[in-house]
Amino acid sequence: MIIPVYRVLSYAAIPFISWFLQRRKSKKKEHPDRLKERFGYPSKIRPKGNIVWLHAASVGEAISALSLIKEIKKFYSSTQILITTGTVTSERIMAERLPSDVIHQFIPIDQPIWIKRFLSYWDPCLILWMESEFWPNFLTDIKKRKIPLILINARISQNSYKIWKRFPKTISRLMNCFILCMAQSERDANKLIKLGAKAVEVPGNLKYAAESLPADDSELTALWNAIGKRPIWIAASTHQGEEAIVADAHRFLSSSYPNLLTIIIPRHPIRGNEIASSLSNQGFMTQLREERHSIEAKTEIYIANTIGELGLFYRLSPIAFVGGTLIPHGGQNLLEAAKLDCAIIHGPSTDNFTTITKEMSKVDGSILVHNKIELAEAVSTLMSDETRRQAQIIAASNIAKDKISILGKVMNHLSPFLTPDKVPPNIQNRS
Repeated sequence: MIIPVYRVLSYAAIPFISWFLQRRKSKKKEHPDRLKERFGYPSKIRPKGNIVWLHAASVGEAISALSLIKEIKKFYSSTQILITTGTVTSERIMAERLPSDVIHQFIPIDQPIWIKRFLSYWDPCLILWMESEFWPNFLTDIKKRKIPLILINARISQNSYKIWKRFPKTISRLMNCFILCMAQSERDANKLIKLGAKAVEVPGNLKYAAESLPADDSELTALWNAIGKRPIWIAASTHQGEEAIVADAHRFLSSSYPNLLTIIIPRHPIRGNEIASSLSNQGFMTQLREERHSIEAKTEIYIANTIGELGLFYRLSPIAFVGGTLIPHGGQNLLEAAKLDCAIIHGPSTDNFTTITKEMSKVDGSILVHNKIELAEAVSTLMSDETRRQAQIIAASNIAKDKISILGKVMNHLSPFLTPDKVPPNIQNRS
């Protein structure tokens, strides 16, 4: 009953959705020249041949998808790939990092007319759905068209699980739209099965197998030259509320390291001006990356409010606090820092990456902190004790290397649904 009601409401909501998207566009949360894609209209010409459509909801999923896309193209080069995302930030990253023959579009809103327009035009032969956004109209319409649909890298949060359990018939119907579900962990697999999924595999978290974040060598050299011998640490992927904690930690540290440079890379770069204004009002000398001026000697806190440069700053600093962990958010991917040889510090909120955080903890590959004082102490320890810092970097790096095999496991499960133009070597034996 719920899905038919939802479908009717999605028709009634068309005027509101259109207004809402225009409002998002005015706030720069939608691409100004590509809004029509949210209504199912294409902005690219469909290539001939089979198309595999991969949907990756946001930045993290889109980055994870890059390695999978390259692996598919490696062994199934004649297959065309369409990737959809839902955020402006993810689109910008895709524009920089996608292979030239892969098409990007924004995912249409979950409205039957717009879905029909999208599916009829692109006519995919296989759909790979990353993470766990279960849009009822999309999933049921895909099933009606008998297009194979595979859930990849599925993670079900405890809150989502509790909500879906209240609607067992609805979620069971949605789960039955997938011919295969690949879970990040055994815990996620058990939740999927209880929600009604039939075929479930556990290859692991595809985010852990993602390639190292890229960086522009010339920009890296310029930053190194500007910083010189100043002590440095970064706070990566921070969320609202964490920048103030980082700034307080900087204040504590500056008595021991008077020339200290702290670099903040906010998860949402659009917040850069807001962060700079707030910290300047507290007496800090701040500077914004987007202004593209060389880092000044008097700058205390450098705010990297640009898109797609996280890999640059992980390479720049040997010490990284990973954000989204000192507020109730669930954390960001620690392995992005580990792959680029950073000594990692994080807070207690790591629900999004529970498995990897536990593995890091077991081998002393990261430091857990709970507040600004502990954060300052952790940074100070890593700055003053090179032996400790290097041991931590090596431990985390080894865990990152162990996770590369996840990509092969995912490909093993996908290979029966893809049409090869050459035989992948030992694909069934990769582990």
